[in-house]
Amino acid sequence: MICFVIALDGEAEPVLANIKNAQMQLVYGKKVYFGEMCGDEVRLIVCGVGKVNAAAATMLAVERYRADAIINIGTAGALHAGLPVGSICAVTHAAEYDFDLCAINGTEMGVLNEFTERWLPLERAGEYTPVRLATGDRFNDDKKDYEMLTQDFKADLRDMEGAVVAHVCAHTKTPAYLYKAVSDVAGSGSTADQYSKNIALCYQNTGLEICKIYRAVKESVGK
Repeated sequence: MICFVIALDGEAEPVLANIKNAQMQLVYGKKVYFGEMCGDEVRLIVCGVGKVNAAAATMLAVERYRADAIINIGTAGALHAGLPVGSICAVTHAAEYDFDLCAINGTEMGVLNEFTERWLPLERAGEYTPVRLATGDRFNDDKKDYEMLTQDFKADLRDMEGAVVAHVCAHTKTPAYLYKAVSDVAGSGSTADQYSKNIALCYQNTGLEICKIYRAVKESVGK
């Protein structure tokens, strides 16, 4: 069974619109939807914003629902103008840019204690623009963050959940597929204002692609 892990109700709506006979239960305070997509049983967990919420929901999907694969869908901010607002991207590598053990062991920012490189590789399915995603527990227009993400990490997108899904799935040996709709572009004004302006377009485009994404992931995992 494939399980969706999605941060916000709004991000989940275009997916739920394609799940038949959806029913919801609250599990540890999180909304878990049960239903069918393309004739298959699926689960969708609305995890809430941030890294801890994403980690908890991913473990719930793996442990309780025995997910064969995780699909994380949501929005993310572009770090350069090459990714148009509303476009759907497939994450090939993800990193937690706010993880810092540099003072203890001299590793680079983003290198998790149990790994030797900052970028965690992800599965790919479908014909979508490949990107590198940086994840951290903050939404801002901080110049230092922007310089670190573009000059050091050389990331394409940033969000608040994706890399943690990859982190948990790396440990549990669960295939993870991440897809992000571009909600804002750094350097084009306030990211918060752009997000508010463009979020409806992101949801609309996600809804148009969700069945294609699901079928591509299903084919990839052979389920």
